[in-house]
Amino acid sequence: MSTKDFVEKDYYKVLGVPKDATEAEIKKAYRKLAREFHPDANKGDASAEARFKEISEANDILGDPKKRKEYDDARALFGNGGFRAGPGGGAGGTFNFDLGDLFGGAQGGAGGAGGFGGGLGDVFGGLFNRGGAGTRTQPRRGQDIESEVTLSFTEAVDGATVPLRMSSQQPCKACSGTGDKNGTPRVCPTCVGTGQVSRGGSGSFSLTDPCVDCKGRGLIAQDPCDVCHGSGRAKSSRTMQVRIPAGVSDGQRIRLRGKGAPGERGGPAGDLYVVVHVDAHPVFGRKGDNLTVTVPVTFDEAALGGEIRVPTLGGPAVTLKIPAGTPNGRTMRARGKGAVRKDGTRGDLLVTVEVAVPKDLSDKAREALETYREATAGEDPRAELFQAAKGA
Repeated sequence: MSTKDFVEKDYYKVLGVPKDATEAEIKKAYRKLAREFHPDANKGDASAEARFKEISEANDILGDPKKRKEYDDARALFGNGGFRAGPGGGAGGTFNFDLGDLFGGAQGGAGGAGGFGGGLGDVFGGLFNRGGAGTRTQPRRGQDIESEVTLSFTEAVDGATVPLRMSSQQPCKACSGTGDKNGTPRVCPTCVGTGQVSRGGSGSFSLTDPCVDCKGRGLIAQDPCDVCHGSGRAKSSRTMQVRIPAGVSDGQRIRLRGKGAPGERGGPAGDLYVVVHVDAHPVFGRKGDNLTVTVPVTFDEAALGGEIRVPTLGGPAVTLKIPAGTPNGRTMRARGKGAVRKDGTRGDLLVTVEVAVPKDLSDKAREALETYREATAGEDPRAELFQAAKGA
């Protein structure tokens, strides 16, 4: 049987006994089920034969105190097919490993549980880095870097390539990243060059933490470098041309994979995180993928209707038709004139009309408005307002 099956099968459920069942209870349950599903009592019944094999397999594990302890330890560590990290083993949550990948298809010999070989320690020794032959200094991922950039409103909408000056920890040039003046650091005696130390875990297992003596490097400088003081890292500044995608918004945090500090000993580079700030525009605003603009219209345009020209961001003006009787504050839409979306299409331009009240009137204009006032003297636009106030 495979190691994967050993961990995933619930042998207690197969025998119908609780996890704290005694040896006598396990033996009793096995004998009862074995009599019921024995092939001699169910000739030609393939399902009964498969059930009998499953029962025998469960008894081989749970009936042997040593194998039962290994099985319980494995189930506790790999509950529900997930690796449960203890304190210091990551974020303290459950990391979703595929057991098939994890065990690498390790197969035992024939005969049920006997196929588990030398025990869980042999199978998982490499996983938990328990030391021994073959230990080596581990690659280290580079640090993540965070930077900020300020864009104009137009650059944020259309995208831009901007220079970013960044400071990060790089391999020290004075000692070529070894941390030692002579370039001959020694292997850390605490972690034996692995950069990690083991601590007690569940049952026969152990979990690992970064070594505090070498700070996870696996090496200790014999004669520390004057520049990096034995760390093998030194602060370095560099300028990088970074492409900011179109359609970013103010406060957005962009992740650029592999653009952070380089790793050590063949480890991958870290990531670069860029926080974007966007300057305001004197005319246009933004609402998601749509741009906004407020356009003044005259009283006669709002009352009688007409056509108005509306500016767009970085493009030619568009013409919108104003329906007769358009109220102040009405919003209309110019499709495809907004910000760039992730799929390359554009949002819309939302145009809000604002009726402009003239401060100075010519004699002719005043006379025309007086005539209009007389023509509409019997109308009260506030009548419904007062009616509603009385009824409330």
